[in-house]
Amino acid sequence: MRLYIVATIIASTPLGAVDYTEKREVQSFIKMMNHRYGFKLDTLNRWFSSVRANSYIRRLRQGLYCGATPCNMLGSWERYSYNHLRRVGGGVYFMRKFRSTLRRASKKYGVPPEYITAIIGIESNYGSSRGNYYVFDRLTHLAFDGESKRAKFYRDQLKALLRLSVRENVNPKDIKGSSSGAIGLAQFIPSTYKHFAVDFNGDGKRQMNNVVDAIGSIANYFRKHGWRRGQPVAVRVKYEGLRFDRFPTGYNHRYYRGELEGITPREEFNYHGKVCLIKLERRNYDELWYGAKNFYVITRYNHSSYYAMVVHQLAQRIKRAYEKRYGEFNIH
Repeated sequence: MRLYIVATIIASTPLGAVDYTEKREVQSFIKMMNHRYGFKLDTLNRWFSSVRANSYIRRLRQGLYCGATPCNMLGSWERYSYNHLRRVGGGVYFMRKFRSTLRRASKKYGVPPEYITAIIGIESNYGSSRGNYYVFDRLTHLAFDGESKRAKFYRDQLKALLRLSVRENVNPKDIKGSSSGAIGLAQFIPSTYKHFAVDFNGDGKRQMNNVVDAIGSIANYFRKHGWRRGQPVAVRVKYEGLRFDRFPTGYNHRYYRGELEGITPREEFNYHGKVCLIKLERRNYDELWYGAKNFYVITRYNHSSYYAMVVHQLAQRIKRAYEKRYGEFNIH
């Protein structure tokens, strides 16, 4: 999803056009969209007859780039989190600039502004890296030229893209996004629009390239996945030793805290539900955290414990930096 950065280190073939209407699978898709959803055959055939040729990415560097820090000298958490956790300054600026919208979203959905901001920071670097692909063309390539195991998923996304283009009255050929078809500041895939995107600026459209709609939609996404207003997300814990393997870790394993003998929070953790254990593998030791229900909710955005933890840590850093500069962010 970090296409602005990727674009500086890739080479692509010249763009051309490919006629996909010659493919039998595409003709079947076109007929389905016509019969089931009423799309005009001539419109669909025009769109699929002039698909921009795929851009084949050639990375100049292998693995994750960590600036001046040698990646191979660090653990998996250092490698994963390095660039994400540097986006604090941009987050403070974003929170200040859009404080009235973030305040309104927090009041309505119960999600703290720093978590909404952190998602936008990680997904699109606060809107500067929304994606350099035409989503219709990219999804067409993935749906009809890609791996067979993922073809159905991308065809479903292509179907959802066409349907949302009708609802929002936009030309699907003009929508830009990531290499996997995710769109806008929040990097929603097309199938998430119907259930989670909201018209938060009241203009009658739900557009993820609009900052106000993106803020409201992220907060709505979290609420619909069970975000608990006013409850904590995670806390770092202590355990004996440097490496942890006493209990299974990850967001799918949940425990009553009384079951986890010898594991205690490093600070106050006013939470009484089950917790998961999140292990961050560093070069010289394992960092261990309790994850609460709200931590699990973040993993619904991206099914990765590392992703949810980097959202949490970036959010907390943004909050501290904001308060140091501007004082407490009052949502009331």
